[in-house]
Amino acid sequence: MAIRPILTAPDPRLKVVSRPVETVDDDLRRLMRDMLDTMYAAPGVGLAAIQVGEPLRVIVIDVSDDDEKQDPLYLVNPEILSASEEMRVYEEGCLSLPEQFAEVERPARVHVRYLDYDGAERELHAEGLLATCIQHEMDHLEGILFVDHLSALKRKMILRRLLKARKSGQKAEKNPERRRHIA
Repeated sequence: MAIRPILTAPDPRLKVVSRPVETVDDDLRRLMRDMLDTMYAAPGVGLAAIQVGEPLRVIVIDVSDDDEKQDPLYLVNPEILSASEEMRVYEEGCLSLPEQFAEVERPARVHVRYLDYDGAERELHAEGLLATCIQHEMDHLEGILFVDHLSALKRKMILRRLLKARKSGQKAEKNPERRRHIA
């Protein structure tokens, strides 16, 4: 497979609303495998197709620990059927906002319907990191970044750091304790 370049903010393509997939075919499966390879190489735990420049309603996720066997999920045309009233705060990062992290509050549990790698309809009850990751990636499908959930001040600070790093030709400040972004 191939590792694809990941779009970074403030690239305007990240604000595009992704279109539904008509059919799960070999071309789409190739894209999903490329997305998974890209996500693992980054490293991250989730990636939306728009982040590699494809405005399709497709996400890949793998929240397994580094010492566990890889356990990828492929979600095509995902939709949240229900979300818990209970909320959870998780410190999120994003491959499209490298080395930037902030606490975001989201529903603790979600029930999701999607098409899998083979085009079969599935449903999933998710909680914890998986629920957070699904919601984060589904936001990308709507052109929403995790910083859009933050105050205007926090959002501007993060975007300013990214622009400064881009202009200087360097990566954003790294935190050596961080290893994987949600995506």
